[in-house]
Amino acid sequence: MTDIKPSMSPKLERPKKGFNEYAEQLNGRAAMVGFLILIAIEYFTGQSIVSLIGLK
Repeated sequence: MTDIKPSMSPKLERPKKGFNEYAEQLNGRAAMVGFLILIAIEYFTGQSIVSLIGLK
């Protein structure tokens, strides 16, 4: 008996709106990059972000 295989594979696109796994991964990565930038700013300026924006 031979295996029957489809001749075409479906073209699946990632959803672009709403709460989905792709959006959550993208938001998480953006948050990590933002946090690292925040730490770098505090390290190189020697001041906290709170004092840099004038709240302290």
